[in-house]
Amino acid sequence: MASPAIKSSFRYVLFTYFVVILMPSLLMLNKGTHASEEILKAEKDFHLVEVSSILPPLTCKSTASRGPKEKSTLKIVHRSGPCYNGESIRLTLSQILSHDQARVASIQSSRPVSIAETNGIRDRKTSIPNKPGSAYIGTDNFSNYVVTVGLGTPKKSYTLVFDTGSDLTWTQCQPCKKKICYRQNDPIYDPLQSLSYSNVSCSSPQCSLLIAGTGYKPGCTGSTCVYSIQYGDESYSVGLFAKETLTLGSDSIPGFLFGCGQSNRGSFGKNDGLLGLGRSKISLVSQTAKKYGEVFSYCLPTPYGSNGFLSFGKGVYSSSKTVKFTPFSASELSEYYYAVDLVSISVGGKLLPISFKVFQKAGTIVDSGTFFTWLPPAAYSALSRAFRKQMTSYKQVPGVDVMDACYDFTGLTSIKLPKISFIFRGNVTVDLGANGILTPVSGQKQVCLAFAANSDASELGIFGNVQQQTMQMVFDVAGRRLGFGPLGGCS
Repeated sequence: MASPAIKSSFRYVLFTYFVVILMPSLLMLNKGTHASEEILKAEKDFHLVEVSSILPPLTCKSTASRGPKEKSTLKIVHRSGPCYNGESIRLTLSQILSHDQARVASIQSSRPVSIAETNGIRDRKTSIPNKPGSAYIGTDNFSNYVVTVGLGTPKKSYTLVFDTGSDLTWTQCQPCKKKICYRQNDPIYDPLQSLSYSNVSCSSPQCSLLIAGTGYKPGCTGSTCVYSIQYGDESYSVGLFAKETLTLGSDSIPGFLFGCGQSNRGSFGKNDGLLGLGRSKISLVSQTAKKYGEVFSYCLPTPYGSNGFLSFGKGVYSSSKTVKFTPFSASELSEYYYAVDLVSISVGGKLLPISFKVFQKAGTIVDSGTFFTWLPPAAYSALSRAFRKQMTSYKQVPGVDVMDACYDFTGLTSIKLPKISFIFRGNVTVDLGANGILTPVSGQKQVCLAFAANSDASELGIFGNVQQQTMQMVFDVAGRRLGFGPLGGCS
C-alpha cells in the first residue's frame, strides 16, 4: 500500500496537470465554441453579396417561372428592364425617386382634384371626393410591372400595367386620334371588331359603381355611361364604360366591366392601359370574386428578370407551406388599400428601437406601383442610422435626394451586407433580399439604401415593389390577410 506521502505527491501531480495542461485546453475549446457560434450568427445576420448582382445588367435574365399552375396565370415583366420588348431603359435614381414622390404624394393627398375634359365625348367637370382611397394614384412609363391579357372576341392581346392601388381596368379604344391619345406598341383596341363588346347604360347600377372606383361621378353621352379618371401625375383617361370578354391566361371572363378609353394622355409609356387590382367593386378582384374567391398572387421579378407571375384563385398558395400570413389591418384604411400592421424592423439581427405607435399612427399599405418603401421619419432615421453603423467598412458618398445612406463599391467584387427584416402582426417576419436593401444610383458601382422617409409622421407607410421582389405575395382578400412567401419564389 502506498504511503500517505506518495499519495499526496500523486494528487499534486494530477492537480498540476489539470491546471497547467487540461484547463487551458478546455478554456480554448470553450472559446472556440463561442467563436463558432459568433461566426454562425454573423452568417445568419448578414448577406455575402457579389457587387455585380445588385447592379443593372444590360441583358434579360430569361428564366422559366415556377409559378402556380392555374389557368389564370400571367407572365410579369418590369417596364424598364430588357425583358420588356427587348429594350432596357437606363434610369438614374433621381428619375425613379421623382416618380415615387409623385405617386406617394397622390396617395397621401386627400384634397379634391378636378379636371375639365372636352375631347369629343362630352364637356364635363368632376372632382375627386375628399376621402382616402380615391383612385388617383399615378403610374408612368418606367417603374411599373406589366402583364399581357386578352380582350374581345376574337381575342387580341394587350399589355397593361397592373396596379394594386387602382380599381378601374381600361385600355385605349378606337376612335382614338393622335391628339387625344398617346402612342402604344400594340394596335389600339377597336370595339367594332369584337362580337362580345357592349356599352353600359347611364341608368344601370353598374354605372354608379364608378364613383367609388374612380373618385369621379360618371357622365353620359346619349344613354351610355362615361367614366373619367385622373392620376397623381395628372395623367388621365376618359371614355365609355363597357363590358367585354377578358382573357387571363387560358381563362375567359365574359361581361367584364372596363373603360374603353377614347381620350388618354400622360405618362403611360407605350403600354395599352391599366389592370386595376384594388378594393372597390369595379376592380378585377371584386368582379371575379365568384370565380377566384377574391384571391390573387404575384411574384415580382427584378427589373432584369423574366420569371415573374400574376395568378388568380385559391390554388395560388394551397400547395405551399412556406407562405406566412399577416391579417389585414383592422382600421378603416383596409376598406381602400391593402393595409397591414407593421410592428418592427430589424437590421443585422437586432430590432430597431422604434415604438409600435410610430407605425400605427398612420398605418402601412402594400403597393405594387410604388418603387421604394416609404417609412415614418422616426422609423427611417433609426433604420438608416443602424444600417450606416454596420457599413463603416465601405466608402460612403453624398446622398441622392431623400436617400442619405449611399456607398461606392468601386474596386470591390463582394460585400458584407446586414440583413433587414420587417416584422408584421402575428409575428410574421419578412426577410428582404439584397436587391430589396440596396438600389443602384446609375450604371456605376454606387448604390443607396432602398428606403425613404415620409415628410410627416401622419403619412401612410408604403411597402414598395423593390422590397417585394422575388417573394410570392398572396392577397387573400376574402380571408382578410396577406401572405409573404420566401425569397426566390418566382423561379
